[in-house]
Amino acid sequence: MQHVNEIPMAPATCTYASIPAEPPRDYIIYSICTFSLIGNPFCLGLAALIFSIKARDRKVVGDMEGAKSHASTAKCLNITASVIFALFILAVIIAVIVITVSVHNNYNRYYG
Repeated sequence: MQHVNEIPMAPATCTYASIPAEPPRDYIIYSICTFSLIGNPFCLGLAALIFSIKARDRKVVGDMEGAKSHASTAKCLNITASVIFALFILAVIIAVIVITVSVHNNYNRYYG
């Protein structure tokens, strides 16, 4: 016997929505900056730019794994070039400070 207020239960169903994965970044802007602005130490900027272009090409074709691999290589090359450039700038700053202090001390010693 069924009461008036009871609603018959329907079987539970699940709906899954497939969310497409975000395509990998190609780091093209970072590579252009590394190639042109940072000074391209050891041609790492050029190599990074080439891998960024390859990653973009793979992304257009639909090969996301290839795009991810090339993008990862471009990112590593860009970071390496940036670190080398930063170390070079730091070495130049230290050299300028050491030379300035040395010249100042020698000037004071002879003309002070």
